[in-house]
Amino acid sequence: MPPRPTAVPSLFSEAPTPNPPATKKTDWINAHCDGGARGNPGPAGYGALIQDNEGTVLAELSEFLGMRTNNYAEYSGLLGCLQYALDHHHPRLRVTSDSELMVKQIQGKYQVKSPDLKPLYEEAKRRIAKLEAFEITHALRHKNKDADRLANEAMDRGMRRTPATGSSSPSQPAAPPIIKATPYPTKSDAPPNPYAKADTMLRGFTKDGVVHILGGATLPDGIFVKIIRE
Repeated sequence: MPPRPTAVPSLFSEAPTPNPPATKKTDWINAHCDGGARGNPGPAGYGALIQDNEGTVLAELSEFLGMRTNNYAEYSGLLGCLQYALDHHHPRLRVTSDSELMVKQIQGKYQVKSPDLKPLYEEAKRRIAKLEAFEITHALRHKNKDADRLANEAMDRGMRRTPATGSSSPSQPAAPPIIKATPYPTKSDAPPNPYAKADTMLRGFTKDGVVHILGGATLPDGIFVKIIRE
């Protein structure tokens, strides 16, 4: 029997059956952050709720900051979210904050003039540069409730108050929170209050319609006072 001819490979291979396109899971994570200070400056803290793009809670951040300003606490919340993304290898981060000042400063719409905020701004920019993608948007406070709750819990812990109980979300279980807290500063650690206490009686006199306070005391702009003629 004559040998069978060897099959010559075709120059035109058949196109493989196309596989259905794989669903690519997004690598974005989303963070809501908030910060506050009771007294401004006063006992301060920040909170953040971090979720994946499907809404699953990845972490809750809550840290007491000591005696700080509101804006310092807001920036600390942003820095906490950025550090979480970097530490857990999430290359893309969306942040929502109710601090219009901070959001517009990070977006480049406002200048950073405060010497206290400039180092925080620069550190935030350094961390943002390490990510593949970053977005930040402003939201009203009522759309930032979980982050606000976590910030208040941080302040309560620092002031040794018992926070109100309650789950962060009735529709989904929260991940075990990441809690960071520093001790509440002692009186000697706290910065001096440049303003007189609200319950302190001050004495002064009026001249040309202007109130002049005696004793070198000062009052912040915008405060309401009660004047009694002697």
